[in-house]
Amino acid sequence: MAKLRFSLVSPERELFAGDVDQVDAPGIEGDFGVLAGHAPFMTALKTGEVTVIDGATTRVFVIEGGFADVTPDGLTILAESASERVF
Repeated sequence: MAKLRFSLVSPERELFAGDVDQVDAPGIEGDFGVLAGHAPFMTALKTGEVTVIDGATTRVFVIEGGFADVTPDGLTILAESASERVF
């Protein structure tokens, strides 16, 4: 299975960068998921959780707004604020 290049950036720092299987995010028009090869689009994000899935590993980040940009190169999320949820 092809991997998706994903980057999550807040004003303070880059919280995550790497190749993953899937990312789910809270779009203002509804939650969405992105896999490798997804059609390009850009959307605003609402407050919620960004779930990053890579094999059996799942990481969850809490964001407060921002933008998601899907390009042929991958997905970049620019969050107004973000932190990793620790379980």
